[in-house]
Amino acid sequence: MDQMKIDGVATIDLEKHLVVFERGAKAKANTSKNTVHIEIGKHVRFDPAVLDTFDVKGFATKHYDLMVLCAAIEFADRRWKRSAGWLRKLHITLPVIDYECWSRADVQATLSSVTNFLTGDSWRFTFVRAGDPSPIGSRQIPLWFDHAKTFAIAYSNGLDSRAVSALSGNPEEALCIRVAGNNQRRMEGDSYFTQIPFNVTGYEPRESSFRSRGFQFAALTAIAAHLSKITRIVVPESGQGALGPVLLPLYNIYTDYRNFPAFFRRMERFTRALLGHSVKFEQPRLWSTKGETMVAFLALPGKEQQHLVMTQSCWQTRRVVNAGHRRQCGLCAACLLRRMSLHTAKVVEPGETYVVSDLSCADVGSALGDITDDADRNIMIEYGSVGARHLQHLAEMADLPDTALRPFASQIAAATGEAYEQALLNLRMMLMTHAKEWRAFVSAQGDETFLKSWMDGGRNDRLK
Repeated sequence: MDQMKIDGVATIDLEKHLVVFERGAKAKANTSKNTVHIEIGKHVRFDPAVLDTFDVKGFATKHYDLMVLCAAIEFADRRWKRSAGWLRKLHITLPVIDYECWSRADVQATLSSVTNFLTGDSWRFTFVRAGDPSPIGSRQIPLWFDHAKTFAIAYSNGLDSRAVSALSGNPEEALCIRVAGNNQRRMEGDSYFTQIPFNVTGYEPRESSFRSRGFQFAALTAIAAHLSKITRIVVPESGQGALGPVLLPLYNIYTDYRNFPAFFRRMERFTRALLGHSVKFEQPRLWSTKGETMVAFLALPGKEQQHLVMTQSCWQTRRVVNAGHRRQCGLCAACLLRRMSLHTAKVVEPGETYVVSDLSCADVGSALGDITDDADRNIMIEYGSVGARHLQHLAEMADLPDTALRPFASQIAAATGEAYEQALLNLRMMLMTHAKEWRAFVSAQGDETFLKSWMDGGRNDRLK
């Protein structure tokens, strides 16, 4: 831990400073391991080949500045590892073209508010006037549409994105935004999406939590909404994903607010201050389980099981899921929630979908039979046991008295504008549905499944 001493007494961690400089400018030598310099165009890149194929009026310098800021926040978030106390002091110095806008007090205050709340860190931003007023040349961001759009949505290759984009309106109405550093092709069942080229390189990923990713997705989707004069941004996450991390945070880890309503209210205030454009982040599936969302999707005309099977939920990229071809691990929290939800929707996936396919084994070692490396096996057991306990404890919350759910219902009601009584009722109904789906899924694995041995105890149990 990096510490300074005053009168021989250790103090908290020193501030970590990321200095961003323009392409071609000479970087100052790092004077401390707590200061890092990165270059736009080298460590932060926006594909000029893609940008130069479009010429759309309306792309402003503040949009470009915001894209660079998103990249800088990602770099800082992943570059400096957290201490045992979680909180870090992070300072970003950034050249901006629209200096007058970024130097306003309301922009700086709302930016610090949303980043501090989202990541649990203390963020400080210093903006300096950029020397190059036109870093992307005469061409603009690739957003030109044949049909009028009524809502924007951050569009990944996951179940919720696929389903909720279709449930929220006609395909022609959806502005689906995918953020990726490489070109991604449209899969069968995908909505048509616009890809924003975005790539951050050059850092050693010392911190894996990456809570700032939520800011990145929300900010880039807000840029797209502003350019296309859209005021609605649809958040696709269903109830367990949006509320579960807040209801059951892991011990010693700051609560994950990436899909929680209170985060989006702060994001709305920031984008309104910066862009002068009011957007509303809507969460139409907040009170639905992922299983209910999948059932609703399959009830739409022309939607088939195959359209859900081809999605990706597992976040793991390690060798255990990349042997020969990319598969999903089948055992982490994301995979277990996916499998439970598709089971609710009566969707049968191919056996080769998951590395750990058979959950009916009495012994987890048998289920991990194809994984030979001890380290990989141990990591899979760790992820699987924590994920299973999280889903189990979330189910147990359905039986809690109102007094135990009151703090969560109050927080949600304050952020959504719902009456407290209605928020409490909605929360309980979502938890009851989750409990029913989880128990049905575990029961379907048989009486001897190893999942049952993982149900008790666990590091994320804050109910006792």
